[in-house]
Amino acid sequence: MEVFTLYAGQGDLAAVRSGNEAIIVDAHMPDCDDVTPDQIEGSLDDFVGGRIVRGLILTGLDCDHACPAGVDRILTRYEPDWVMYPTYFKDTETADEVFGIIERHQKHRAGTARPLTRKSVLVDKTSGRVLLGLADQFALELFAPHSDDMDCSNNCSIVMKITGLDPAGFSYLVTGDTETGAWDRINTRFKLHLNAPVMSAPHHGATSGCNAETVVLVNPDTVLISAGVDNAYGHPDAAAVRVYAKVARRVYSTNQVAGGTCLFTRKVGELYETHLVEHNRSAAAA
Repeated sequence: MEVFTLYAGQGDLAAVRSGNEAIIVDAHMPDCDDVTPDQIEGSLDDFVGGRIVRGLILTGLDCDHACPAGVDRILTRYEPDWVMYPTYFKDTETADEVFGIIERHQKHRAGTARPLTRKSVLVDKTSGRVLLGLADQFALELFAPHSDDMDCSNNCSIVMKITGLDPAGFSYLVTGDTETGAWDRINTRFKLHLNAPVMSAPHHGATSGCNAETVVLVNPDTVLISAGVDNAYGHPDAAAVRVYAKVARRVYSTNQVAGGTCLFTRKVGELYETHLVEHNRSAAAA
């Protein structure tokens, strides 16, 4: 298994691959000075490399995770078997547009060999937290959202552990924009299950998503932060980075170099390594 965190400006887009399958997480494809949708799509093409894209996970329905143009591009180009999003009603123009795009693709693929399935998830309303039948090369374990935590859109984020089932497989914790109060409750419910050697930092490395107990429970070797160069929010926050660095062996951010960088993470032997990769460079296809 390998994880590719794409530089997508101030937003999130990552992909994981294991064997002949891939899963895409979030869909931010901005058109800005730092990066273009064509650059992002080109790098994603290199990483996916002809594999079957089993699914698209939208950790939330805010534009920096579910950019309508990005959702449309991913559903068009990779034709995933399913698209997953948190079960909550978000009455915004972005959410309406995203659901319209999903419905259009569902209708277009109805009756084909690979119809598009919608997976709306809420951890306390599912029959089991381990989501079965969604991929052959991955195991998916759901931790959030939970009905008791949905006090804001950030706390409606999907939190999920994706584990590759190939010989070099490992677990990658996807965290969305989940804030510290929701993490307190996740810690209480699932403390024995959160451990993962690689995690995405919640909310682009903001202190609002950095929960020290969570970091200890996850006990990551590597923390990956998706944030835009010179973003208006100061992400990642230096205090949050210090918390991650007290536990993790390495902390990387997509805005740690001028112009931004993608992050290519894999397990080599018993160690984890992350390479900084420019868009459309061959390292992503290694």
